[in-house]
Amino acid sequence: MAIQEQKNNPLHGLTLEFIVKQLFFHYGWEELGNLVKIACFKNDPSLKSSLKFLRKTDWARKKVEKLYLNTFH
Repeated sequence: MAIQEQKNNPLHGLTLEFIVKQLFFHYGWEELGNLVKIACFKNDPSLKSSLKFLRKTDWARKKVEKLYLNTFH
């Protein structure tokens, strides 16, 4: 059943690192910080610090995933 559910998940197979990198390449840190209002994109942003925060913070990760879907799907 879990496999069936994943068929309809457009994020299936994408890592959080891939998603953040694609958004960074598309928007840059400044615009990303304006679109997703979280400190890790606004205050001295880096891929490493952003991933660390997003992996621990479910609500922020969901916002980033939603932005990815709205941007690329």
